[in-house]
Amino acid sequence: MGRNNLTWVSEFVLLGLSGDRQTQAGLFVLFGATYLLTLLGNGLILVLVRLDSRLQLPMYFFLGNLSVVDICYTSSGVPQMLAHFLLEKKTISSARCGTQHFFSLALGGTEFLLLAAMAYDRYVAVCNPLRYAAVMGPRLCAGLAAVSWLVGLANAAVETAVTVRLPTCGRHVLNHVACETLALVRLACVDVTLNQAVILASSVVVLLVPCCLVALSYARIVAAVLQIRSSAGRRKAFGTCASHLTVVSMSYGMALVTYMQPRATASAEQDKVVVLFYAVVTPMLNPLIYSLRNKEIKAALTRVLTRSSESTW
Repeated sequence: MGRNNLTWVSEFVLLGLSGDRQTQAGLFVLFGATYLLTLLGNGLILVLVRLDSRLQLPMYFFLGNLSVVDICYTSSGVPQMLAHFLLEKKTISSARCGTQHFFSLALGGTEFLLLAAMAYDRYVAVCNPLRYAAVMGPRLCAGLAAVSWLVGLANAAVETAVTVRLPTCGRHVLNHVACETLALVRLACVDVTLNQAVILASSVVVLLVPCCLVALSYARIVAAVLQIRSSAGRRKAFGTCASHLTVVSMSYGMALVTYMQPRATASAEQDKVVVLFYAVVTPMLNPLIYSLRNKEIKAALTRVLTRSSESTW
């Protein structure tokens, strides 16, 4: 195909989940309620970590970062999706599409890396409790968080740069709910070998490597816990990791199945499910999992509410 025939479109049309108006109205209510719960849940965790001095610990420092990621991640795509449920013309400009693509990749990658940092924190807490405060000092925690954010942003910049430059030869209908990598690559009318290589490399950097680090941390945690003789001690040790392990299983599980599989087996409908899971479901469930299974979070909420009621009187 000649260079002169390669065209870039100025806007894309998103097919979304359904063309039926009643179904779209129902989805608007469902996802709108989920989005509000996400903002409230993660916002509450941020407030508690900020206001309660007993939560000024490495674990809650990372949890606060995770809440920021979840709020920004869900806000990068869900408001637009909600608007499209109400609009007849579901379009997005190429500039907005590229911006959305960048932030969703950056925040998704940052979350995976933060979960790996949290796994290391749990490893130190369980396997080296006497030196926990010395090892997990403010400098190391800030460094791990900074690396997570910087690697996530750098990875997103590279992947976005090679994706948005793809010509579509006039094709502008995305069979998706958002500007997602695989959906954009499917529209390309040129060879996408470079894009496939970048997607694979990206998956290794922000998904496979952090997943291996998490697995290594928990392998050593399990080995250490099994050496504890009392059943109460083992339950307490596992209890400190239960919330994080639940979130890790949800986040890494579906991502590994999706992005590490052969491209020939990937489907547009599967991609939609994955994006909805990470943009809608996971950000809502994370604060629920950490708050419902964490006594310190619940105690901090009680203390903050008590102080608030006392100051009111």
